[in-house]
Amino acid sequence: MLLLRETDVRALLSMEALIPLMEEALRAYSTGGVAQPVRLAMVVEPHAGYLGLMPAHLRAGRPGPGPGIPETMGAKAVTFYPRNAARDLPTHLAVVLLWDSATGELLSMMDGRLITEMRTAATSAAATRALARKDAGILAVLGAGVQARSHLEAMRAARPLRQVRVWSRTPSRVQRFLTDMQPHASAPMTACASAEEAVRGAEVIVTATSASAPVLRGAWLAEGAHINAVGAPRPDWRELDTEAVRRARVYVDSRAGALLESGDLLLPIQEGAIGRAHIVGEIGEVLAGTMAGRTSARDITLFKSLGMAVEDVATAHYVYTRARERGVGQEIDFH
Repeated sequence: MLLLRETDVRALLSMEALIPLMEEALRAYSTGGVAQPVRLAMVVEPHAGYLGLMPAHLRAGRPGPGPGIPETMGAKAVTFYPRNAARDLPTHLAVVLLWDSATGELLSMMDGRLITEMRTAATSAAATRALARKDAGILAVLGAGVQARSHLEAMRAARPLRQVRVWSRTPSRVQRFLTDMQPHASAPMTACASAEEAVRGAEVIVTATSASAPVLRGAWLAEGAHINAVGAPRPDWRELDTEAVRRARVYVDSRAGALLESGDLLLPIQEGAIGRAHIVGEIGEVLAGTMAGRTSARDITLFKSLGMAVEDVATAHYVYTRARERGVGQEIDFH
């Protein structure tokens, strides 16, 4: 069994390689190429934590415009502890396991924190490429943590940015974000005093917060905007108000997962403001060409991302393959 630490994963994984890989994984999921149950989630009381278990089996040989993903099987165990932000600890920690799907032999165990960070942003980039207007270049980022940083890198790859606006409930984190990221942003970055200031007139919006109540309101949205909503992973949490969801053409990574886990969608459904059919489709269907994406320059599009095991397992397989090629990692014998 090959053990890969976060430093190993970081040396082997790039956003440039990961975005097309996530496009392949999302297409495979939405065209029947993946066996994946809905995530098993458990709340860890009294610590306000969360434990998720996420297995997936990617079948080989799915046709598509890309090179395809070889058959692979794996699972991620991930914890989400929002209070860790105040402790200067990662809010998300994870480990990914890979098995030989023919024999059940354990091939690798690797750190999943960085994989979670990067594949989430790469998936948003895939959705942005598919749904945002071609000329979209004003980016608003709500949040200034790990996902905000990774999403800035991913959005740069998705669209040529002209301006980046950043807001967080903690202004000191915004200043640190700007100091650290401006040299890599390739566009002017601005700290905003409110979420509204960041969002009004923005053409691509990322909500990457630990909020459980709305931070983005539909009244602020410009026609033609695209939203990547990546926080609020629980059915009673939301980052977007009902009006934002009602105004948008909504796409999800997994329809089954969204209807079980996404408070951003479930709460407006419970209010009677929208129905389940308000979800236009899965982003993998758009990427596969079986579902329409943006229909006009005036459409507001929303990608609600909850994260799927197929994304983690496809990423882990890529990392494992490169590690074997380069002789990276530590061999562990359990026998």
